[in-house]
Amino acid sequence: MEVVPYKDETATKKEQVAKMFDNISHRYDFLNHFLSLGIDKGWRKKAIALLKPVRPKILLDVATGTGDFAIQALKLDPDKIIGVDISAGMLDVGRQKMKKHKVDHIIEMVQADSENLPFEQNKFDAVTVAFGVRNFENLRKGLQEILRVMKPGAQLVVLEFSHPKRFPFKQGYNFYFKTILPKLGSWISRDKAAYTYLPESVEAFPDGDKFLTILKESGFKNVSCKSLTFGISSIYIAQK
Repeated sequence: MEVVPYKDETATKKEQVAKMFDNISHRYDFLNHFLSLGIDKGWRKKAIALLKPVRPKILLDVATGTGDFAIQALKLDPDKIIGVDISAGMLDVGRQKMKKHKVDHIIEMVQADSENLPFEQNKFDAVTVAFGVRNFENLRKGLQEILRVMKPGAQLVVLEFSHPKRFPFKQGYNFYFKTILPKLGSWISRDKAAYTYLPESVEAFPDGDKFLTILKESGFKNVSCKSLTFGISSIYIAQK
């Protein structure tokens, strides 16, 4: 069964995810850092650091949201970063952020569907996705579309939540993630569905070896996975 934010609606997952992020865009950055206790910032740094040997000049950030991962990617000294997202609300917040940081001449924010990217094939030196692949309506189609726009030999880095397996961390994490986080998130964002959907979408996501298999079946090679913070999240690396 497909996991969607608003279970009483007939809209597609894609449409519901866009609506959800529009609804929470004004509080998204605060909630991200607050609910993860700031750990997400370190995860992004580690993920971007893996691209240093590639030295990408043209980089695509899929499901960019408000552009935090794109801003982190400036450490790679690229000529151009394009961030794409289906949520107009998230992109509006992101564009304001780029202007504030005076990097809007390097980072361009584009509204686009990850499963139908508006770019020619073999365009990007690297592609990043942070906490976005689990929101794809069709995971394999989204990955194949990412592969299409990557140059031969280009690198993909995916940062995504995963399932901790060690006792007692697993039990403590599950209690926080499924009980505390939804209540805090819905109270602050005023969108109950968004922070009920979050743990449900993470639970349904095929993490670890399962995702590595999907990457290989989608056409990627040299795939690997790096676990972070007792398995709360993982970095996946793959090459075209």
